[in-house]
Amino acid sequence: MSAYDPSSDHLMLFDGVCHLCNASVRFVVRHDQARKIKFAPIQSPLGSELYRRQGLDPEKPDSMLFLTPGGAFKASDAALEIARTLGGVWKLAGLVKPWPRALRDAVYFFIARNRYRWFGKHDACMMPTAELKQRMLG
Repeated sequence: MSAYDPSSDHLMLFDGVCHLCNASVRFVVRHDQARKIKFAPIQSPLGSELYRRQGLDPEKPDSMLFLTPGGAFKASDAALEIARTLGGVWKLAGLVKPWPRALRDAVYFFIARNRYRWFGKHDACMMPTAELKQRMLG
C-alpha cells in the first residue's frame, strides 16, 4: 500500500462498515477507468487522521470525504466531485451543483442518517477485492 500524497492523489474516505458506502466504493472502482481514485476506510489509522484534520469525528462518520490536489470535499460536494473525476456521463451529476448546497446536503445527510437502517452494516470493515487492495491506503 502506497502512502497518501495530497499533491497528486485523489482519496475517497468512506465508512468501512456501511453497506451503502461499500457499494459506492465498488461503483467508483468499476467506473474509474483512469484508476485515479484511491480509497481508505474512515476507521483505518490514515482515514481517521485525515477525517479528523477536516474537523470531522471518525467515531461518528456522517459524511464521505474526498481529498484531491484541489482541496477537500464532503457530503454532496464530495459526491459531485467524485462524479466529475470519473468523467464521461458521470459528469452530468454536476448539473445539480448550482442547487443550493443546503438543499443538496439536506438530502445527503437524510440518507446518511438512515443508511444503516436501510442498507445495513458490517461488524468490521469489508475485505477488499484484489483490485481494490491495490488502491486501498491505510
